[in-house]
Amino acid sequence: MTTSAPLGRRDFLAGAAASTLLPATARAQSTPLRMRCSFDSQSVIYTLFDNPTVRDLVSMLPVVLTIEDFSTNEKIIHLPRRLDEGGFAPFDDETPGDLCYFLGWGNLALFHGAYRFRNDLIRLGHLEGGVAPLLHKGEYPVRLELLG
Repeated sequence: MTTSAPLGRRDFLAGAAASTLLPATARAQSTPLRMRCSFDSQSVIYTLFDNPTVRDLVSMLPVVLTIEDFSTNEKIIHLPRRLDEGGFAPFDDETPGDLCYFLGWGNLALFHGAYRFRNDLIRLGHLEGGVAPLLHKGEYPVRLELLG
């Protein structure tokens, strides 16, 4: 059995300082990122996945853009620039409420109805709650912001 020397004041203070940083770092890695999307008195919150495409999106938040209806199953938001496509991974469990990045146009797709993965989407997150706010028709300014 080994014995360790008692901690000196300097060692104790260094350990205390390091421990105050660790919880914030651990919390940042273990708590999922959440993004609010607000438009025309409607608001939805997405739990975001951890991938390079999401991290690139988060780097431009907060931002005010335009949200509009597209097809019968989604709203879209055109971004000011293309995102890193490193988050691409095929998936086969598509559900309404998914937030995706469309590789073809470089826009966000906020699905409120059924859709099919066709090798042109990167899934970024999923809606918390119901899709009802996304059924609000029209084109509006939209604010995207990270929640703390």
